[in-house]
Amino acid sequence: MSNLAKGKYAQAISDQSGMAFPYNEMVTQWDGLFVHYSEVDPKHPQLEPKPVKADGQGLPKARPSRVEPAVASLLPGNPFTITSGSQTIVVTEPSHGRTTGDIVCFRNVDGSPGGLNYSLFENASGFSITVTSINNYTFTLGTTPTVTETSGGMTVTAGPVTLTP
Repeated sequence: MSNLAKGKYAQAISDQSGMAFPYNEMVTQWDGLFVHYSEVDPKHPQLEPKPVKADGQGLPKARPSRVEPAVASLLPGNPFTITSGSQTIVVTEPSHGRTTGDIVCFRNVDGSPGGLNYSLFENASGFSITVTSINNYTFTLGTTPTVTETSGGMTVTAGPVTLTP
């Protein structure tokens, strides 16, 4: 053990104020200055910020966004308006969003009571349409009907030529 003085009567000069204080009342501050305990400046909190974790870089099992495949839309009951002597058929499809020149296939057609077979409407290669309004478009059937009627059935769908399951 060393044989040092206790400093009972000793005085020390504060590094901060330059004043003399009892040596026993002096402390070393966080920045290394030897000061009286009444002069201690606490360390500013911004000098030691709390550690912040890095932002996440990605999600596990992430999948890229995709374009939804085209699907058939259900038409209202009896969507085909057939006029006797005209091959142009008017289709009712509310807010269809189609454009002139689109190819549309019809499925689940019941046919017409006037004698038009359902297979005339369910052409595998579809029909090129002409848009007449936001709710209607027309196509050419290829056969001249002999009756004027509204037909097609209650479960007719209109969609692209090929559907994604």
